[in-house]
Amino acid sequence: MIELEGVPELIDPVMVAAFEGWNDAGDAASTAVAHLEREWKGEVFAALDAEDYYDFQVNRPTVFMDGGVRKITWPTTRLSVVRVGGEKPRDLVLVRGIEPSMRWRSFCNELLGFAHELGVELVVVLGALLGDTPHTRPVPISGTTSDADLARRMDLEETKYEGPTGIVGVLQEACTHAGVPAVSLWAAVPHYVSQPPNPKATLALLNRLEDLLDLRIPLGELPEDARAWQVGVDQLAAEDSEVAEYVQTLEEARDTAELPEASGEAIAREFERYLRRRDGGGPASGGHATAEGGDAGSYLRDGPGGRTRPPMPPKPETEQRPETEQRPEADPRPESGPDDEDSPGE
Repeated sequence: MIELEGVPELIDPVMVAAFEGWNDAGDAASTAVAHLEREWKGEVFAALDAEDYYDFQVNRPTVFMDGGVRKITWPTTRLSVVRVGGEKPRDLVLVRGIEPSMRWRSFCNELLGFAHELGVELVVVLGALLGDTPHTRPVPISGTTSDADLARRMDLEETKYEGPTGIVGVLQEACTHAGVPAVSLWAAVPHYVSQPPNPKATLALLNRLEDLLDLRIPLGELPEDARAWQVGVDQLAAEDSEVAEYVQTLEEARDTAELPEASGEAIAREFERYLRRRDGGGPASGGHATAEGGDAGSYLRDGPGGRTRPPMPPKPETEQRPETEQRPEADPRPESGPDDEDSPGE
């Protein structure tokens, strides 16, 4: 660990982490943490030693000019701290970096060492996976944990996922063994528009984080960016009849699956968020994780124009697989992408 500044004394700190790579479809999770850091003017106080965890032939350093002097930025993971004001101020320890190439257990132990030293009370890890979800519907967000008591108290899913995992899943499990409460929040990104950025998925993660931590996050231009993103995808889909048909199939499957859940609970959450905001209160390369736990390329392309062309959907009679076969790493519900616990992350 390279300490850049002295370790600050924090108030009721929560660690929020995200890592680029397999756990970060559409860069949705890492962009969410970057948004928090930017909006609350986070100050970096520590960084992991890049030599210990990164293969520089996989994640290459970059060269830039600073006042006429050439400098190098090394791929690493940095920790910053932000103060959230309000009636009950608290601090967030933001962890943002790249999924390490090696020594994952040591990597997690270093982060947990800092969490212990800073008195972190909860670790929230953000992730995003590729799923069979339409871009026209709300982004499915799953909140999962390995702690049964925490699942009950915070209205989360207790993870039952088995399969390939990334650094998100490893870090959450390390927290569990260390006795540190940990939660994973996963966003499902449409696999047919997986190229970053995906502001709609980033916005959904931040909204879920607001609910989880009972605080108000300044969203800036993110809502407008999310609307513009959806309009752009709508236009692209309208230009290709196969894509439009596929999106319609996903919409029908999603609406059918969620019809029994059209309860007042989701409406109540949105109304509570609206009241908080009205009152001004309230405290890369190599593919990504998929709902099935495997890898997927960032795009499926067709023709020299590079137009996205998704695979044709499965026949209706085969779409509803048994829960045990399709329970995604982040999503227990069949058609929603990640609703089971730590999707690819676990």
